[in-house]
Amino acid sequence: MQPILDNHLHLDPVNGQGAAAVDDFVNAGGTHLLVLNKPSWHLVGEVDGEAGFRETFDLTVEVAERASEKLPGRAWPVLGVHPGLISQLLDRGYDPEAARDLMQTGLDVAGEYVADGTALAIKSGRPHYDVDDAVWEASNEVLRHAFAVGAEQDCAVQLHTEGGDAFPDIAEWAADAGLPAERVVKHYSEGPIEGATASVIARKDELEAAAESGEPFLMETDFIDDPDRPGAVLGPKTVPRRVTWLREAGYDAAMDQAHVETPKEIYGIDTAATLD
Repeated sequence: MQPILDNHLHLDPVNGQGAAAVDDFVNAGGTHLLVLNKPSWHLVGEVDGEAGFRETFDLTVEVAERASEKLPGRAWPVLGVHPGLISQLLDRGYDPEAARDLMQTGLDVAGEYVADGTALAIKSGRPHYDVDDAVWEASNEVLRHAFAVGAEQDCAVQLHTEGGDAFPDIAEWAADAGLPAERVVKHYSEGPIEGATASVIARKDELEAAAESGEPFLMETDFIDDPDRPGAVLGPKTVPRRVTWLREAGYDAAMDQAHVETPKEIYGIDTAATLD
């Protein structure tokens, strides 16, 4: 058995399948997961302070523990604040600065979970949709705070941002905070990128481009575990199936890199050693 890691997947123990969704992943050959918390408003409703973030994170830690019981390897939680929370807060009467402050508090709380070994990494980002200048500025301040937390806790930071293949501002801000740019992981990448490590959505064209590039990358489904959208974004079987397809196409070295070497470099985890 060789390690197969889905780098970005959601398990929703409140509204979705929760850990039961892991069965499909395992049956297809998957071994390891990074479980990202769903947006707080999906899991616990409105968040106005630390307690709401902690409830969101605790639910994610618990479902990751149940996932680990099913896996040949294990699951690790990645905790943080979805960038879309700023819009949720604005709709509730917050101004951009107050929303920024609350989101930064959420990142500080996520950092505590990393510090005590409960979580592996944190997540942050900025809106991938149009916002006004004040919201964009506040969102970038949240993002920069995430890099400071990542540097303080010596952990990777996963990002949900707009699309693209070059992020020089993000690389610069990470460096300013003392976080190596390669430890910034761009979730939902569509191939190789500059300024961060690509977590490539597991579609064939995008994966083939990443494998051909020779650059470090990870693979993900961004499965959202929503009963109203079954299989969205991609189902849990997808990464294992794509690994088989890529190995059959001769990309063994790229698969070893994506599922063993890059996870070790970015997160400090050993997917080979943690197999049963």
